[in-house]
Amino acid sequence: MLRSLVLFSGGQDSTVALAWALERFDAVETVGFDYGQRHRVELDCRTTIRKALPALSPNYALRLGADHMVDLAALGAISETALTRDTEIAFAETGLPTTFVPGRNLIFLTFAAALAYRRGAKHIVLGVCETDYSGYPDCRDDTIKAMQVALGLGLDRRLVLHTPLMWRDKAQTFALARALGGEPLLDLVVEQSGAMAAAAAPPASCGPKATPPI
Repeated sequence: MLRSLVLFSGGQDSTVALAWALERFDAVETVGFDYGQRHRVELDCRTTIRKALPALSPNYALRLGADHMVDLAALGAISETALTRDTEIAFAETGLPTTFVPGRNLIFLTFAAALAYRRGAKHIVLGVCETDYSGYPDCRDDTIKAMQVALGLGLDRRLVLHTPLMWRDKAQTFALARALGGEPLLDLVVEQSGAMAAAAAPPASCGPKATPPI
């Protein structure tokens, strides 16, 4: 049985990544991280989306397994960013936006790998991309590949990190959602992970929220 763990924030990209995993793996679990982010509306989206997905496909209902929430308050405590503080969204002297949380995806992947090890999952799926993002270095393909090597060595177990959206822009991501689950999945992505997350003060992921082309 092919087991996978999806880093699921409740945002648009991670929702499409979750649907992608549900089409490919026999058992799919999800993990979310509470690090004191200001866009907490996405954490609420997680539950709504997970409850809605099984109704879209018999495979989704059969394959979607347990959800895990990891408390990473320490990350928020040491992060002086617009995602964790009441700070203006702008470009810092580094050239990166103030929404960049240093080390966030590295930490997420480390905890996800530890959980995957315990749950017997070889495959980890995440919705980062290098095509339509804000320049975050921990969303880059090279970063993810390096993490795959490091985690495999550190755990003495082969893990495969999947990034199905890595080279897709937003229009292509919406097209993938439509291809995976038709209009019902696309509607879920837009109405839940899009509309609700739009209520958050700062942008919530590696790229801006968007609506699909007509």
